[in-house]
Amino acid sequence: MALARARRDRRAVDYWPGFVDALSTLLLAIMFLLSVFVLAQFLLSREISGKDEVLSRLNSQINELTQLLALERSNSQDAEDALINLQASLSAAESEKTRLQALLDQGAGADDAATARIADLSGELDSQRQVSQEALSQVELLNQQIAALRKQIAALEDALEVSEERDRESNTKIADLGRRLNVALAQRVQELNRYRSDFFGRLREILSDRENIRIVGDRFVFQSEVLFPSGSDIINAAGQVEMKKLADALIELQKEIPPEIPWVLRVDGHTDNVQMSGSGRFADNWELSTGRATAVVKYLIQAGVPANRLVAAGFGEYQPLDTADTQDARDRNRRIELKLTER
Repeated sequence: MALARARRDRRAVDYWPGFVDALSTLLLAIMFLLSVFVLAQFLLSREISGKDEVLSRLNSQINELTQLLALERSNSQDAEDALINLQASLSAAESEKTRLQALLDQGAGADDAATARIADLSGELDSQRQVSQEALSQVELLNQQIAALRKQIAALEDALEVSEERDRESNTKIADLGRRLNVALAQRVQELNRYRSDFFGRLREILSDRENIRIVGDRFVFQSEVLFPSGSDIINAAGQVEMKKLADALIELQKEIPPEIPWVLRVDGHTDNVQMSGSGRFADNWELSTGRATAVVKYLIQAGVPANRLVAAGFGEYQPLDTADTQDARDRNRRIELKLTER
């Protein structure tokens, strides 16, 4: 009795599980924050990519319209130059006509050649006036086209400014969404950690009297001998008693955890490194560890635990607690681990 009391006293001052719980909680929080950061970066890059395509398309249209405007301005300048030349020619023709008419008036009885020359100049002057009028019409048309192009460019610039403003607003919304998502995920982590601590506390109360059931880090560990005969995945009578206690604790915990928290109990099967003979039901340690984890999950479902809250995983011999090549190490490595986590 004195020896048992001394053992309980030593367990009462063991701070190691609490330290491990705190460390695992910190690691989970860091992992969630990293996941949120990656998600926010993905959403931001996708949003910016779409905005960049719109901006590129608008800039391309503006460049095309700018080139077209430059071409129209060049054509307008050419037409104006031609008009100036025509006006100069018209002025010269009028001056020549005036000069000849003056000579005709001064020289009575001038010959027919002078008269014919005046008639030619009059016809040429009329032709120049007609060409000048056509040039004026072309200049007016070009001016109208330039004005229309300027309106289009102004409209595109306004659309580009609106798009940039929306882009800035989208970036602000994404940043705000990232902050709110960080807060929500941090709250989820805190809530799950609180319920995990409560769940572990209950399991400590109902299972702490078993020496072959212990806490390792953030999980409960059952030695395989507690639940299964050697090389078997059939839960023995003593193991069924322990699993019934576990099922009752899970059912009570489910009533307290909000339904929006995606929690699950992961059941991990582990074996030692002694190879299977291959002649029995299981070909290797992979199949044995998976079969045992599945057997625990099925028993818990039969005991009333919802199937969507359970996960079975087999690790074979490849996640040992003790790597020593001793019988004690192999005994420790044959185990079933229970961990309350998220999907």
